[in-house]
Amino acid sequence: MEGAAWGRWRRARRSRGGPRRRSPHFPRFSLFLLFLHLRASPSIGYLYPVQYFRQILEDAHTVKLEASLNFPVKVYVMLHHKSPHILCLTQRLRNTELIDPAFHWHAPIDNADLENSSLNVTSTGSLIFQNFTEKMTGIYTCTLSYKSTAEEVEKNLHLKYVIYAYVNPSFYYKFTARYHSAPCNSIYNVSFEKKLLQILNKLVAELFCEIKLVKSECHQIKMQRAGLQNELFFTFSVISVENGTKGPDECTDSSCHSVERLHKAKSLIERFFVQQVEVLQQHLDSLPQIYFIEGTLQMMGINLCIPGFGMNPLLHQDCADCCVICSPGTYNPSSRTHCLPCNGSMEYGARKC
Repeated sequence: MEGAAWGRWRRARRSRGGPRRRSPHFPRFSLFLLFLHLRASPSIGYLYPVQYFRQILEDAHTVKLEASLNFPVKVYVMLHHKSPHILCLTQRLRNTELIDPAFHWHAPIDNADLENSSLNVTSTGSLIFQNFTEKMTGIYTCTLSYKSTAEEVEKNLHLKYVIYAYVNPSFYYKFTARYHSAPCNSIYNVSFEKKLLQILNKLVAELFCEIKLVKSECHQIKMQRAGLQNELFFTFSVISVENGTKGPDECTDSSCHSVERLHKAKSLIERFFVQQVEVLQQHLDSLPQIYFIEGTLQMMGINLCIPGFGMNPLLHQDCADCCVICSPGTYNPSSRTHCLPCNGSMEYGARKC
């Protein structure tokens, strides 16, 4: 603990050769139960971070992507959404008068799938997907034939795009905390664990979030210049509940977003542990047997992708925070963050090697 009084207490405690002897009776939970009444004030403000998910600000009808003569252009289309207009033109040709232009697209999907798909080509050669699916991912080539003047010989250009399906990652928080505890074989630790989980879930219930206990372990810790003490190591996950965007009142603003609700839950959890420290500072002479150890709370945000998709900021710089479909030579068998290498994978979106 910070503060001279707390420092003196810890040094005195250790100089006596370890933890104080405790009563063999049920440990005092009265101090901890005070935390049931510690709630974040409704007046607390939250700082909202930059929008987490990738968004296309322009309307899909107006976004137009141009090809390059030097390299294939990467295009990212959200799964089951409409694509931008993918032009069979470079930037220079788009601003140039063309005589008798002809456009021919070659798609990587089978003709039967192509006929049944929602892929359209406009009269000016733009490629548009109405409902982009995983199997539509691949290399698309457009052959452009045109003349600059009526007397000139016809020119032919081959323009390439690599079009990827992507989805937004699922996001959750994981946090760890340590508590001074009763002996590791004590049933009181189990009772405390259940009570702590109940309190934490009650804390975030109105945000439609849920806290789950991932792991609970008890260890003996050798204190510096002192004896052994018992500590509980907790790992929790914080997730947003499905369909949690609607409560008693219809929720329509940005605060309904699952990531925003998780950020709010994070703030409440951090405040909860700060309040435990504050209460302990006021009761240095009557500490309960089980109490939070200051400085041990650690929270981290984690992204997960659905099977067959993964995040790769190096390969997909324009979609760094997206879960992009796994390229040939990689796969993602389950909900994890990255695609794994696999020489036997020859298709996009592989789920097994």
